[in-house]
Amino acid sequence: MTEVNLLFQPVKNYCRNAVATCTLDDSVLEVAGIMRDKSISSVVVCEHGQPIGILTDRDLRNKVVAAGVDPATLKAASIMNAPLITVSEEDFIFEALYLISRHNIHRVCVVDKENRLTGIITDSDILQLQTHSPQKLVRDIEEAQTINELKERHKQIQSLVLHLVGTGVPTRDLVTMIAHLNDQLVLRLITLLKAQQFADLTDRFAFIVLGSEGRREQTLTTDQDNAIIYDDDLSEAEIERIKEFSLALIDALIDIGVPACPGGIMAKNDIWRRSCGQWRDVLEKWLATPTPDHIMNGSMFFDLRTIYGDMSLERKLKAWLVEYFAQGGAFLVYSASNAVRFKTPVGVFGRIKLERDGEHRGKLDIKKCGIFTVTEGIKALAYEAGITEGGTRERIHDLVKVGVLKQGFADDLEASYNFLVFLRLRFQVDDIRAGLEPSNYLSLAKLNHMEKGRLKLAFEEIKEFQELLGVHFRLHLLRR
Repeated sequence: MTEVNLLFQPVKNYCRNAVATCTLDDSVLEVAGIMRDKSISSVVVCEHGQPIGILTDRDLRNKVVAAGVDPATLKAASIMNAPLITVSEEDFIFEALYLISRHNIHRVCVVDKENRLTGIITDSDILQLQTHSPQKLVRDIEEAQTINELKERHKQIQSLVLHLVGTGVPTRDLVTMIAHLNDQLVLRLITLLKAQQFADLTDRFAFIVLGSEGRREQTLTTDQDNAIIYDDDLSEAEIERIKEFSLALIDALIDIGVPACPGGIMAKNDIWRRSCGQWRDVLEKWLATPTPDHIMNGSMFFDLRTIYGDMSLERKLKAWLVEYFAQGGAFLVYSASNAVRFKTPVGVFGRIKLERDGEHRGKLDIKKCGIFTVTEGIKALAYEAGITEGGTRERIHDLVKVGVLKQGFADDLEASYNFLVFLRLRFQVDDIRAGLEPSNYLSLAKLNHMEKGRLKLAFEEIKEFQELLGVHFRLHLLRR
């Protein structure tokens, strides 16, 4: 097995299965004895067989010894860290490392499907597996001290993806990894900016990402789509500092190498930086008047995901959207109509139609011809069903659970979507290796016979999905 593929192995293959545990009522003195006898630095606190917290040697130093408290008088529950950060035993090693870095901790507990403790894995365990790896890139991002260093890390993310494509790593996992690494880059940049210029910045705001970044579905052409939500009762001075911060953040992201959004959907622009109440007013306007611009903006915003800050602001807006859509309205109908406006490029005799002129003559826009329909159509169905979390694949699964999609159809649709994303990423890598700007276009001449057949099948599935959307949202009524 190559070093890079180790990243995508399940945690259960590498975690330590022998985990020391204690109960909520065990005294801290007893827990310290366990740590001493077993020469370990942490003990997991369990209740009714479920792991709920962790007690570390740092807790003993900071909360007991330094505080001068008798450990015999304390219970484990009083000084443990909770809630516990866990990963599933089927999760990939990279996901464990991401949680370790995101929460600034040294270990995560491993649980099975019933949330029973099965092991523990530490940052040292992971780093010992590989010395030059994607794990190291995560650590290098965390340790970057300047914008120039982050600029180099951004280049390394692209290099890593170029290396991994074609090694057998599933496209879905590659896309997830890109999202995690980009998140880490933004978080580290924010940390540096706060330390250097914005130590006085309020914490009552959220920096959110939108669109494909919000769904964690970025490939190699993703530009910036972000915004800021802040509390309704901030002072003018606090709002002004958020504005100054957003200008510095977006300019720094551009400097690092993350392209600006051509449409200006960035937190540095006033219309994408509002209070929670102002966002509700804007969303209500968009939803009440579904013009093409409002549909585009609304659909982009529906994928909001908090990268940094107060996540309750995101939850408030999503809850408001669910309540709004529960009362009806035409917006999702128009949004679904927008999702089916690009017809699948398969002719009467089964030939795939290509661009007839322009710089992409003879090529196929894989996003316009299929990916867009799936992401936008699934989003419309999901919000109608009250589903606001996750990306396209997660929403497909949730729509099956609530009975909107049948399992067999959902499986075929997801497989087709995965194949289209795979082709998109593969051809973007080819563009970069050829010294070109990556795009959403692909050349059929570079596909083998089986791939062309699979592509036609994918388009047939997309067409069936468009028909489903037409019936579900009664789109024929819009054409009268």
